Order: sequence, then C-alpha cells, then structure tokens
Amino acid sequence: MTGSLFTLTFAVAAPFWALMILLPRWSWTARVVGSPLIVLPVVVIYAVLVLPALGTVLPAVVSPTLDSVRDLLGTDRGAAAAWAHMIGFDLFAGRWAWLDSRERGIPALVTSPVLVLTILLGPIGLGTYLVLRSRWPRPVTVPVAAAQRLG
Repeated sequence: MTGSLFTLTFAVAAPFWALMILLPRWSWTARVVGSPLIVLPVVVIYAVLVLPALGTVLPAVVSPTLDSVRDLLGTDRGAAAAWAHMIGFDLFAGRWAWLDSRERGIPALVTSPVLVLTILLGPIGLGTYLVLRSRWPRPVTVPVAAAQRLG
C-alpha cells in the first residue's frame, strides 16, 4: 500500500501543475487553482501514511536529531510520507506563486519555468519566484469607497 500511495501522491497533484504551467490563461485554471483545497488529496495521503505511525513520528519531529530524522525517513513509509509532505507544500507554494503572478501581470512565459523549478526543487523555485516578483510590483488598487468619491 505504501508504494501505491507514493505513486498516487504526484498523480493527484500533477493535474493542478499542468493547469498552472500549460493552461495559465484558461478560465477554468483560475477557478480550480483559486481554491486552496487543491492540496487536500495530498494532505489525505500524508495523513494516511503518518497518523498510524504517530508514536514514531512525533518524537522525531518534536525533538529532531539528524539520526532520528534519518531513521524515520529511511523506511518506505517515512520516505512516502516525506514525499507527500514535499509535494503538498510545493503545490501550495506553486499555487501561491501562480496566483501572485496573475495579480502582478507577470507573463506566463516567465512564471511557467519557475513553476517547473518549484516542482523539481521546491524551495529553489520559490526563492527564484520571490526574486523575480520584485520586478513586477503589485498594482495599486483604490478602495471601493474612495473610488466612489472620486467617480
């Protein structure tokens, strides 16, 4: 079962990545990716892997040592749980970057490679996006009440 959950983890996340990278301007992409619930399938897989082993996992994460984390991740269940953890957080970070890039007007040709980098090397992709986004400031919005007074 652990091997199947490992394989399923990326399979349930991949469609959302495909929407953000390959179909960034499609109206359904904004509707689907707009929901933070896109990470829920991965969260469920993570919970199925971690909750039965909570007695082993909790001590290793509450008071981590290199040895305890290595021992935890050195099992099939631990590696599959770590994979789900990474996939879930990478997807959430990629979702945030995609939404933020739409708001800032960052071209999809700039954002898409960064999202691929986020899939492959999560924190490096996120860091790259954080550097790139500084070149596209957030549009200034006028509050509704102020706009009505001006109009």
